[in-house]
Amino acid sequence: MEVHRRLLTEHAPYAGARAALENKAFAYEKGHERTTRAGVTLIQVVVHVVHQNGAQNIDDAQVASQIEALNRDYRKTNTDVSGVPAVWQALAADCDIEFQLATTDPSGAPTNGITRTQTATASFGTDDAVKSTATGGQDPWPTDRYLNLWSCELGGGLLGYAQFPGGPAATDGVVILHSAFGTSGTATAPFDMGRTATHEVGHWLNLFHIWGDDGTACNGTDFVADTPNQGGPNFGKPNFPRVTCNNAPDGDMFMNYMDYVDDAAMFMFTEGQLARMNATLDGPRASFLSA
Repeated sequence: MEVHRRLLTEHAPYAGARAALENKAFAYEKGHERTTRAGVTLIQVVVHVVHQNGAQNIDDAQVASQIEALNRDYRKTNTDVSGVPAVWQALAADCDIEFQLATTDPSGAPTNGITRTQTATASFGTDDAVKSTATGGQDPWPTDRYLNLWSCELGGGLLGYAQFPGGPAATDGVVILHSAFGTSGTATAPFDMGRTATHEVGHWLNLFHIWGDDGTACNGTDFVADTPNQGGPNFGKPNFPRVTCNNAPDGDMFMNYMDYVDDAAMFMFTEGQLARMNATLDGPRASFLSA
């Protein structure tokens, strides 16, 4: 949201692009428009490993483990989806989206889908410096063809951040703290199941936080009808039901990937969230349908 608010003031076309996409997402959720997406959409991924020391230079296996985690979560093949409370089990969505490390780079040469950049920068923030070679990071590959993921050291307790659709191409993508990336190597509990990326890629596909980013006022919205109104983010491993905002008897859908709970406590997207993803893939990210 910090990046979102910054772009609203710094990037003139952003507000218009966001409004157009929200209109499309509303039409999809209400059933006025339906997706043209058929079958499984395969997203080509490049992972930019930006590191200052050995621990931050995560190995290929850790990178692969992140792709595997994304595929489990977005295809609803994660075994812990069985933990969705009965009242919401019918809402849990297979998003028909899969991810694959790129096999061809922008020039057409073979690649393993991983770049490695040594940096003098001790840690990065949300100012997008990690996304530019000129500021100690690594330039993205074409963002209309590749989902760019950056793994690096992040400061301030930040696990990751993303750019919503509609922002500048030069900074499009997702940044993840190396110790919250994937399920092996430097991945550290309680963020060692690859779900920081699941959450942030959700933003990249135009999902908001489930509580609507209004603090704890109970007046926010994630623009998804099938996620209950919720009084702020949840952390750790809540017990069901956790009631806020007069949402008894079932309470918060804290096990949704768009909350802030530990990796082991989040394990579902909803059909309403999938409708927003479909609007995005049919709209500003339609280039990925033919990639």
